[in-house]
Amino acid sequence: MSQEPPSLFEPDDVGRPLADRLRPETLGDVLGQEHLLGHDAPIGRMVAERRLVSMVLWGPPGCGKTTIARLLADHTGLAFEPVSATFSGVSELRKIFQAAAKRREIGQGTLLFVDEIHRFNRAQQDSFLPYVEDGTVVLVGATTENPSFELNSALLSRCQVFVLRRLDEPTLTTLIERAEEAAGKQLPLEGQARQALVSMSDGDDRYLLNLIEQLQTVSETLDTSGLADLVQQRAPIYDKGQEGHYNLISALHKSMRGSDPDASLYWLARMLDGGEDPLYIARRLVRFANEDIAIADPQAVHQALAAWDVYERLGSPEGELAIAQAVVYLSTAPKSVAVYSAFNAATRLAKKTGSLMPPANILNAPTKLMKNLGYGEGYEYDPHTQGGFSGANYFPEEMEPERLYKPTGNGYERVIGDKLSEWHRMRAQKRAKDEADDGSKT
Repeated sequence: MSQEPPSLFEPDDVGRPLADRLRPETLGDVLGQEHLLGHDAPIGRMVAERRLVSMVLWGPPGCGKTTIARLLADHTGLAFEPVSATFSGVSELRKIFQAAAKRREIGQGTLLFVDEIHRFNRAQQDSFLPYVEDGTVVLVGATTENPSFELNSALLSRCQVFVLRRLDEPTLTTLIERAEEAAGKQLPLEGQARQALVSMSDGDDRYLLNLIEQLQTVSETLDTSGLADLVQQRAPIYDKGQEGHYNLISALHKSMRGSDPDASLYWLARMLDGGEDPLYIARRLVRFANEDIAIADPQAVHQALAAWDVYERLGSPEGELAIAQAVVYLSTAPKSVAVYSAFNAATRLAKKTGSLMPPANILNAPTKLMKNLGYGEGYEYDPHTQGGFSGANYFPEEMEPERLYKPTGNGYERVIGDKLSEWHRMRAQKRAKDEADDGSKT
């Protein structure tokens, strides 16, 4: 008679964390990464052919990077050499490379797994290159940071980058069910509390399993409030100096540009909840007001500056409301990048035309010599002309005037556009008249 398999909770497992006891034994058991590990997926095909290439696994904490690396070694018959960039240096790597070279002589390959590979400096990353190139090791690096920013281009060119997904709610729910099946009992949670448990984990399976382990010792059934009292919610993943910082400010900026105040407030709250400096956000709002709204709503920049000023006076949390008010104002204001585009075009034109002098009639003539040279001759003082507009040319005489600022029909720019169209017509009339007068003189 065959014996029952040992329970996960028999004495041999005492002291082992639940996350370790439930660690997948095959790639098919790994949750949430089917786009990489399925039979027709990139890594799945490599495993089927027993032909691994060096790779970087990029994804949030608790999505299975370490587990996948270990299973890749198991499924392809490679020796598994794990190191952490936090605790290892070049000397330890050198020993691993020497051992891998000896294995290679007897036909045994080595999978070198480097956790948090982004923490190695540039010189340490360079030390991998010859051993990856000659096949001494198959490198599998794991990182939570964008490899484009954190890894050498030389190393990236020798590795394939695979993006692991944050675990979604159905995947985490499946993980809860696996833990309950292993324990032989349900978690002591009401329906909404069960959903709250998933939310608390924030996509991190390791953190979720640690929470489950706490709950397995509870005797009474908990509601959402009881769950919150028992466990502390996971701090959101947000590194103010890394990619999360840039991702969320980009999301806020684009949500305001897209005139969605609700999404804008959500991303603002995410940044503040993650510990972002409110003054950094205030500075970005001022930039947004000038770049994406400008003259379409001249009050926008004043609203942004006022929020900055209020926060500096009141501090947190009271001052954050002023920032939220500015976010809503900027989100709902008419948008225009006409000034931004015009300034860029003017910058390109200035570089192209070099050191052309302004026309003589708009130059000051503080000395007699300058007056004799024609400086200021023929200048018309616009406020004294009919309608306050002379129609004079203010570009260098050696170049054709160009229309750089092209206002939109949004907000106050519609009024400005009508004015400019009229002034453009009047300038053209004056230019034609001046050319006709010059022709009659000759």
